[in-house]
Amino acid sequence: MLIRTKLILRFTILVAGLLVVFSAFVYYFQAAARQQRFVHRMEASALLAARVLIRSGHPAGPVHPRDLLMMTGERLRVRGPGGQTLFAEAAPVPPGLAGQLESTWVRYKAQGVTYRVEIAAIDRLGRSQLDTLRLILVVGNVGTLLLIILAGWVLANQFLQPIARVVEQVELITASNLGQRVDEGNRRDEVARLAITFNQMLAGVEQAFEAQKSFLSHASHELRTPLATLLGTLETSLAYDDNLTDSKESIASGLEDVRHLIALTNGLLTLARADAPSPRLLPVRLDECLTTALAYAQAKYPGHEVQLSIGPAPADAPEPFGLPGNAELLTTALFNLLDNACKYSQAAVAVSLSYVDANTLEIRVQDSGPGITPADQARLFEPLFRARSAAGRPGFGLGLPLAQKVVRLHGGQLAIESVVGTGTTATVRLPG
Repeated sequence: MLIRTKLILRFTILVAGLLVVFSAFVYYFQAAARQQRFVHRMEASALLAARVLIRSGHPAGPVHPRDLLMMTGERLRVRGPGGQTLFAEAAPVPPGLAGQLESTWVRYKAQGVTYRVEIAAIDRLGRSQLDTLRLILVVGNVGTLLLIILAGWVLANQFLQPIARVVEQVELITASNLGQRVDEGNRRDEVARLAITFNQMLAGVEQAFEAQKSFLSHASHELRTPLATLLGTLETSLAYDDNLTDSKESIASGLEDVRHLIALTNGLLTLARADAPSPRLLPVRLDECLTTALAYAQAKYPGHEVQLSIGPAPADAPEPFGLPGNAELLTTALFNLLDNACKYSQAAVAVSLSYVDANTLEIRVQDSGPGITPADQARLFEPLFRARSAAGRPGFGLGLPLAQKVVRLHGGQLAIESVVGTGTTATVRLPG
């Protein structure tokens, strides 16, 4: 069901309920007022009849009871002190109106004697007016509801028109024109906020598409180069290698290209794994993950000096340097940071593990390499992007993007600070 239809239907039901309640309120009090007026009228008529009849002394007096019956179907009865009937008279009741008789009684005192005057009658005029009021209320409510439906339709169209305009603009946006934006109107009302939200979402989608295209472009280039080299090596070997020595040299060159492809493929798979649904986080020791990553780095760079410092743990910490996480992913992320530091710095690499506060752990990896320019720092976390300072050094530009994804997966932050000619510092903060 369309929102327009829902609004009109619910608004109509609401107003119809209010009209019914109001009409019932009016009708009820009008009926009560009619009954009260008619009772007062009957009481006045009964007192008048008692005064005249009792003063005349008997029905054969100068005034006959029938001459006092003024209301439709009126019935008059006067009882004495002992309950005996002194006077009684009744006017004929019109057919079908016997059920509308209403009755009351009053006391009348004359010369120290108390009489009971009983009277019953039909309020034809009052009931006729009440029927007319009921008809007016029914017709008025139906007419009002029709006008409300019409007005609701017009107003709903008027108020929903901006939303329809936003929908039309969004439907025109496709993967080929993600740069198009929705008109944000006055930027104050709810429709404008919806348009702003759409534009923010489109900006994120556009950025994601651009990142994906850049990733595919870089990945294709990185994969094509070693494959082309491997193909050329094999073709050359097939055409020109006439002895075992030349064949072994060609095979060794091809194996190097294969290892390059395997390393690149493993990096891409690890990056894709970090984008997968969040793994189960178990209690791990961050100092143990860091120690394992340091062992990997020292095995890869055996002659490189790494200086490790570990700060004190809070006295109330249930598990020193403990946090919920995935030990394998954390170790991989820390190794990538250490690998970059050792790769670009000939001097010692400083690594520290400490508590920022009782609930936050921090790891800092600092090198004294060539540094990174501000322009390249803005793109460090793009997969397969390599800074200009990385020219001539092995790598694929996957380490930092992978480390950032792992840190974010654990609810933390990774920051890179670098000064050209001085060095680079990577800071990881994780909730403990």
